[in-house]
Amino acid sequence: MTGAADIAVVGGGLVGAAVAWGLGRAGARVVVLDEGDDAIRASRGNFGLVWVQGKGDGMHEYAAWTRNSATRWPELAAAIAESEGVDVGLRQPGGIEPFLDQSEHDAAELEIRRMHNQPGVGANDTRIIDAQEVHELEPALGPEVIGGAFCPHDGHVNPLFLLRGLHAGLARHRVDYRLNHRVERIERSGSGYAIETTAGAVTAGKVVLAAGLGNGRLGPMVGLDVPTAPDRGHILVTERLGPLLSHPLTRLRQTEEGTVMIGASSDRPGYDTSLDFATVARLAARARRVLPAIGKARIVRTWAALRIMSPDGFPIYAESASCPGAYVVTCHSGVTLAAAHALDLAPVLLGDGFNDRFAAFSPDRFRNEAAA
Repeated sequence: MTGAADIAVVGGGLVGAAVAWGLGRAGARVVVLDEGDDAIRASRGNFGLVWVQGKGDGMHEYAAWTRNSATRWPELAAAIAESEGVDVGLRQPGGIEPFLDQSEHDAAELEIRRMHNQPGVGANDTRIIDAQEVHELEPALGPEVIGGAFCPHDGHVNPLFLLRGLHAGLARHRVDYRLNHRVERIERSGSGYAIETTAGAVTAGKVVLAAGLGNGRLGPMVGLDVPTAPDRGHILVTERLGPLLSHPLTRLRQTEEGTVMIGASSDRPGYDTSLDFATVARLAARARRVLPAIGKARIVRTWAALRIMSPDGFPIYAESASCPGAYVVTCHSGVTLAAAHALDLAPVLLGDGFNDRFAAFSPDRFRNEAAA
């Protein structure tokens, strides 16, 4: 690409790639500035769920946004398969949150009731199922599973194939993807922006911050406060096994290759991505109770990665009031929301009214809550 881009997207992970894919598909001249493989990437540690149930407890707009993305996911998967020849492995048979005791049952029931009382899509069709139904859906579940919550819109994908497919689309849409371009400074330049990176300068009419945890550093450069914190999660992967699960579960899913992925923990040790073996043992112990057939399976890989968490867990989308044309797009659900980011959010960036469209996700909500 020569000359200024229409839009510079800072970040080449699942969020940045989905936004850039959607912008490129719409005909915009896009440059993606990716820090490189030394960056803290949630994308490479992702569990791969397209998950609707439980999303939006406390913010009905997020419940609707998540449901919308799940509904549009087949369109995104089909477009990537047709144009890029990449099967992202989308399966949406519905998802199950299994209960091992009455307290888990009661907590899920209360959550569903709260969400049913919210405006809009409510609890996203999630319902409680008893022990008989949960074992009819998944016969391999253990006798300790007393029931579950089932949502018909849930599913899963291969997150690495998704990232590969999106990046293949960037090339086809002639998006200028620049690896090892860590952004150091962003400044207003005429009606656009001058962006200094570790590998040279870039100019663009607009800039989108989609750099995950890096947005906290970059946001103040364009008048945006992006309060996020790292949240560590662990994942274990078994050897390949015969068919065990036909639905994804909240903490277990079987991939098309036959491996079973086990997750997902949550703690706040800062930017530490080392393994906590007590957490690994706890995840494995619960997984054996839910799915006894994996009790003798070998664990072939395990890792920890960092989610991008806002104070309330919901996305942050905003255009800067002091620097028009500068935006932030960040969330912890890069897989679930990939379709919404690519097909719905990206086109809005090309026009006006971004803050009106995504008012519920503004970081102003945190200041308002603090003031209240």
